[in-house]
Formats: sequence, C-alpha cells, structure tokens
Amino acid sequence: MTHAPYTDAQVADLARRLLDHSLPKDQWTHAAHLTATMRLVRTRDAGLERDMPGIIQTYNVAVGGVNDDHNGYHETITQAYLAAIRAFVAALPAGTSDSEACARLLATPMGDKAWPLGFWSRERLFSVAARRGWVEPDLAPLETPVGAPGNARA
Repeated sequence: MTHAPYTDAQVADLARRLLDHSLPKDQWTHAAHLTATMRLVRTRDAGLERDMPGIIQTYNVAVGGVNDDHNGYHETITQAYLAAIRAFVAALPAGTSDSEACARLLATPMGDKAWPLGFWSRERLFSVAARRGWVEPDLAPLETPVGAPGNARA
C-alpha cells in the first residue's frame, strides 16, 4: 500500500472546499489540484470537461487571483489532466478508497508538475492559445492511459 497524503475525509473536504471557494489559496497545490480532480471524477464525472473551467476560474477569482493570458486557468493543462485522471480512475481496482487512489495517483508521473512537458513543448504549452483553448500535443499523443501497462510515461 502506498502512503496516503490525505485521508478519505480530507479528499472529500478538499473537493468540497474547491467548489465552495473556502480552500485557502496556499493549499491549492499541485497535489490538491490532482486530488480534487480525482474526487470530482469519482463523484460527478458527467460534464466535467464543460464544468471544470468554471470551477477553477471562479475559485481563482474568489481567492484573489485572476484568469488572464498569463495567470490562472489553463485550458490545455486542465483538460489533459482531466483525461488522464479519468483513465487512471477507470483502471483502479473496485473498492479503492479515495485516500489510496490519491496516493497512487500522486505516485504516477502526473504527480510531477512537469508531466505535461512529456507531451507538449514548453513554448506550445505555455502559449496564450493553450491557456485559452485546447491545443494538441506536439511531442507525443495523449492516447495511452497513465499507469497503463506498457506506457513508458507511466
């Protein structure tokens, strides 16, 4: 068993506090992004591609941030992680707790903030176009689920 950074209750609370904007900005870490997304995929997956931009954008504003061409919400990164986390969740054994799922997720390459740079060049990923809309990867396709057998990026 992998060490769980969050209990089941903390995972649920993290997602709830993202949604109600009560999560302090300094707690909105990379691990928190992944954990909250995983919880949302596990509990309300339908329509997340549509809903996640608004969830993150309104949260950013609520904690004093902005969503512009250089800061805040990033469409390509969000949708890439959402797709990869959805594939990760689908491959979990039945009955896996949120805390164990979180520990496993953070132990994948997605746990490293540089994960998208295995698929996109830095220039393309951090372009205004990629922040504002979906931009296809230019280094490798996002086809094999993260953590799938035979995936060199897993």
